[in-house]
Order: sequence, then structure tokens, then C-alpha cells
Amino acid sequence: MRKPDGKIVLLGDMNVGKTSLLQRYMERRFPDTVSTVGGAFYLKQWRSFNISIWDTAGREQFHGLGSMYCRGAAAVILTYDVNHPQSLLELEDRFLGLTETANNNCLFAIVGNKVDLAMGRATEGGEKEGEASGKAGSCVSSRVPRQVQPEDAMALYKKILKYKMLDEREMPAAERMCFETSAKTGYNVDLLFETVFDLVVPMIAQQRAEEPSQIVDIASCKTPKRTRSECCT
Repeated sequence: MRKPDGKIVLLGDMNVGKTSLLQRYMERRFPDTVSTVGGAFYLKQWRSFNISIWDTAGREQFHGLGSMYCRGAAAVILTYDVNHPQSLLELEDRFLGLTETANNNCLFAIVGNKVDLAMGRATEGGEKEGEASGKAGSCVSSRVPRQVQPEDAMALYKKILKYKMLDEREMPAAERMCFETSAKTGYNVDLLFETVFDLVVPMIAQQRAEEPSQIVDIASCKTPKRTRSECCT
């Protein structure tokens, strides 16, 4: 099996949908999944590069493994549930520290998953209100307050850049690196992964170009001269 050219890691609390996101993208399905034990990975060929995508366990007992999986990562996808604010806080409190082993120029994406649940509650709320007033219900998201707003994720992204001492002017803008997805419906899943791939590929290409050549020029190697043995004359 060909060695991966780069690595992307998904981090986040349990039940935020990391495995479902990855399987939706790689297998085009939304399965009934169980909690990931330790870690699992897929290989994705993007252009001429082979990229490994690692799914990590969010359970507390597997927390220490995250640092090992992040070693040498070109990008980290921090995942939370838009319906549970604590899962966003956990990214900073528990998971950000695990990325110390990633590459110095590691990219960060922040993903709020399960937006379909928030939309569903908004629809139900609109239908009930419509029934009470005798009018047809409509989906108006403002009637059901979102638990986590996109601005909260963008604020965390900017905080991460400061924590990593990365120049905000040289990194992708927060609006480009903060996503809201639904692994169930597939909403924005392709956009998430393919945006990260497109940003990672130039980094991989540059790293490959900077690596010292492993080719040895035999013609330039001189044959060592034989010296007369001085042992016995």
C-alpha cells in the first residue's frame, strides 16, 4: 500500500457525528453507527496525492490517543453538534491541546454538524403555530433559537489562530474554514472535505519539493583508491 502523502484528522466529542460525516463522504451513505474505538482511517486520492483521513474516538478513555493520531497532520477538522453548545466548548477545552503534535502550518476547519435536527425543530414549531392560527405552517428558523450560532464557531477559529501564533493574514479566513453540515442529508459534506483537500494539496506539494533528493548519482562517486597493505612485507 502506498504511503499517504498527507494526513487529515477529525477531532470532537462523542456523538457529534465525526464517523457519520466521514462515511457520508467516502461511502455515500448514512449508516447507524456505533462509537469509534481508538481510531479508524480512510485513504482518499485527491489529484495526484494520497491523503489519509483519520476518525478519532471522542470518549474520555480514548482521549490520549488523539495526540498520537494528530502527529504530522496537515489539517485538523474540529467537529461539534450545533444543537449542543457544550460540544463546541469541548473543542477548546479538551481537543485543541491534542493538536500540538500536528504540523506547524496545520490548517484548522471547524464544523457544526447535525443542522438537519435544528431545521426539523424549526419546521415543527412553524407547523404548530400555523395550526393554532388556522394558517399553513412555514419553516422560519428564527422561531426556534439556534443553540450554536455560526459566529461562535468563527470566534473560536480566530482564537485558535492566536493560540497557535499563526498570522491571520496568511491563513484562510474564518468564513472559509467554518462549516455547518448534515451527515444525514449530505448537506455541505462534500464542500467541507474538498475545501480542506484543495488547501492541503499545495502544502503537500511544497513539502515534497523541499525534501532532499533520495537519488544517488553513481557516476559522480569516485572509487576509493586501494592502499598497499602494511601488515606483512
